[in-house]
Amino acid sequence: MKKISIFGAIAAIMMSSLSSCSLFEMDNYDEPEETIWGEVVDVATGERVLTDQGSEGIRVRLTELSWGDNVQHNPDFFAMPDGTFQNTKIFKGHYYVRIDGPFIPIVRETPDGNVIEDGGKELDIKGKTTVRFEVQPFLKVEFVGTPTVSNGQIKAKVKVTRAVSPEEFRAKIEPTRSDYSDNLLNVTDVQLFVSYSHSVGYRARDDRWTNGLKYNGSSFDELLGQPVTITSAGEIPSGRRVYIRAAARINYTTAEVYRYNYSEPMEVLIP
Repeated sequence: MKKISIFGAIAAIMMSSLSSCSLFEMDNYDEPEETIWGEVVDVATGERVLTDQGSEGIRVRLTELSWGDNVQHNPDFFAMPDGTFQNTKIFKGHYYVRIDGPFIPIVRETPDGNVIEDGGKELDIKGKTTVRFEVQPFLKVEFVGTPTVSNGQIKAKVKVTRAVSPEEFRAKIEPTRSDYSDNLLNVTDVQLFVSYSHSVGYRARDDRWTNGLKYNGSSFDELLGQPVTITSAGEIPSGRRVYIRAAARINYTTAEVYRYNYSEPMEVLIP
């Protein structure tokens, strides 16, 4: 009986201590409720830079500067396929915003860490704050004509052109790398992504029907600006409605990721 009484007393003390602990206090901090909305456009045309929805697309990174130097950036988030981005759960404050995607990096440094160019933006986020980034995409990808369908396969013509000249690419990228080579400009592959989802892309693709063409070295150079025919794989069932997007990428990474430039999505009905 004494043992039971001792254990009961200890339990009562522990419960009393815990109940007075800040562990059980209400969190009085306001929930983040500010919004940042942005768009990423081609500086030459004003058109939005079409992308993938995920880490292979456009990465958005916020760093709150309100607390002084050496602060950590917020969790990254990513743009939508149409080149816009939004985050509705931001604390009010002064931020530095940068993006990385299938375009000439807006923040460039020499191999030893000296900043050559910093195209990031500082802004106060309060209420709904908008921001616009003008960038130089690597490639422009577009469908030529209307795809045809036969025996459950989609045949599409895709045109890929450079959106930044080799000379300007070299001028801006060579100072950032000790191993620069013109091979970085090589188009490595052209894809025809197929999916039931209208956000079709690398992340939202159906591998049964998606197909692509790979190229070695600079072999694609002679095809720049020329229609390239790609036929989807497998056989898509009759009566289905699918979405397609064409994409291409070069042999260069931004933020250590190879990123595609995309066409507009297109809806296709399989007869």
